[in-house]
Amino acid sequence: MRALMAGLIVLGAVALPVTAAAPAHAATSGTFAYVANFTTNNVSVINLSSNTVTTTIPVGTNPFAVAVAPDGTTAYVTNNAAASNSVSVINTTTNTVTTTIPVGTNPAGVAVAPAGTTAYVANSNSHNVSVINTATNTVTTTITVGAGPFGVAFTPDGTTAYVTNIVDNTVSVINTATDTVTATIGVGTQPVAVAVSPGGTTAYVVNQGSNNVSVINTATNTVTATIGVGTTPQTVAVSPDGATAYISNLNSNSVSVINTTTNTVTTTIPVGVHPFGVAVSPGGTRAYVTNEFDGTVSVINTATDTVTATVPVGPRPFGMATARVPVVATASCPTGHVITGGGYQQSGGAVPPTEVTSRPVGNTWQIFADNQSTNSTTVTPYAVCGP
Repeated sequence: MRALMAGLIVLGAVALPVTAAAPAHAATSGTFAYVANFTTNNVSVINLSSNTVTTTIPVGTNPFAVAVAPDGTTAYVTNNAAASNSVSVINTTTNTVTTTIPVGTNPAGVAVAPAGTTAYVANSNSHNVSVINTATNTVTTTITVGAGPFGVAFTPDGTTAYVTNIVDNTVSVINTATDTVTATIGVGTQPVAVAVSPGGTTAYVVNQGSNNVSVINTATNTVTATIGVGTTPQTVAVSPDGATAYISNLNSNSVSVINTTTNTVTTTIPVGVHPFGVAVSPGGTRAYVTNEFDGTVSVINTATDTVTATVPVGPRPFGMATARVPVVATASCPTGHVITGGGYQQSGGAVPPTEVTSRPVGNTWQIFADNQSTNSTTVTPYAVCGP
């Protein structure tokens, strides 16, 4: 883990600690899972290096799905109850809700575009998708789709989004440049979730009513294969290398493991009671499954396809997402002085320069350090201030 010390300011040739009025901000980097606990209206944050819950974040009523921005700094949680009809926006460095965005009726799935500039929310009972500008945290447009939109996923290039419509057994294909539906694909019964392969060539649609997965060729937007899985499948996650898809089977208490080359189930892994959400670690070495009736998360070793740990979370955990959370720290200039530059110092281990962005943000100097390295180090930003 990297720790952050208080930032420095440099005025002339003298280094001074940041004043109380403009402190540097500290955060802990690492790889985490965010789990929506439907009954207790909060999100459990699991440190994936220790498989322990480090904090619990209050959100809206009946949180359902979670998506994390590509840079790891923000998580978006749909609050499914009609009393909320909203998305909670979480700052992952502070684990606090920074704003709540009103969306459509009974929001279900949520996904963040690869560029991080927009988030799409499937509103299951208003039959549309809310498009959120992530810079302003406002809904900029609403896209009418099929009946009962539930799951949503982007292609890796961000040009297309796929939305499952649980009532009319279709998938809506959205052109993200125009925010319009360009095609509608018939799939199995009650499609509830969708994931796109890392290469962008294939979309996997989970059909809870027909107990199978529809495989869509994204070039032609046609179904090329149908794969039988367990009973009442719920969600899907694809490994970072694209070789494997994991399907949670609610009423089989299991996870189906699909070889994406052959489109066959290679093994079935027993997990907890009523498995719902599934996610794969950023490195691909672990898969995580929420167990609704156990109030737990099963940790699967993807090399052996066995459960190696079980993590208690809140009651009725549903959606989840995993992400690397970076270090974000700032140093400021004293009142009346203008920032003219900045940088950072390290102690302990060393973060490779390719993992650190050092930049001015307003009248502060910000350090953004990714956490790909496993070494422990202290990163301290400093600001160079003019007269």
